[in-house]
Amino acid sequence: MISIGGPRAQLLPRPEDCRPGGERYDPVMSAARPFWLRNWFERHQLPASRALHYVGIPATIAAVVVAGVQLYQWRWDLWWRPAALLAGGYFLQWLGHRLEGNDMGEIILFKRLFGRPYRAVSPRYAPTQSRERAT
Repeated sequence: MISIGGPRAQLLPRPEDCRPGGERYDPVMSAARPFWLRNWFERHQLPASRALHYVGIPATIAAVVVAGVQLYQWRWDLWWRPAALLAGGYFLQWLGHRLEGNDMGEIILFKRLFGRPYRAVSPRYAPTQSRERAT
């Protein structure tokens, strides 16, 4: 990509990055990816946010696995391990969404249930139409 007019200028795609209709080709948002994955990449565009999620999501999943193993082994004295993994994993994801400027998926779920407005995609990455939703 080429930047014209300084660091805050509009970024213009290179000709080789464009499709015949002038539409920009983005391999991350390619139609070959499943919808849920394109949606996830759309909501996590900041590299720091993605990095925090790449660590936080596995930690959160590991918390469930560790808790299951410990319950199977009847190790109630080690309750703090899955709790720390769960809290740490969610904290990293929360931090990523704070940096990104949008709501976490779980928060969006509850806001939708209660008819509250939510921000799925940060306004700085939103296309021409507004990505904020209110029901």
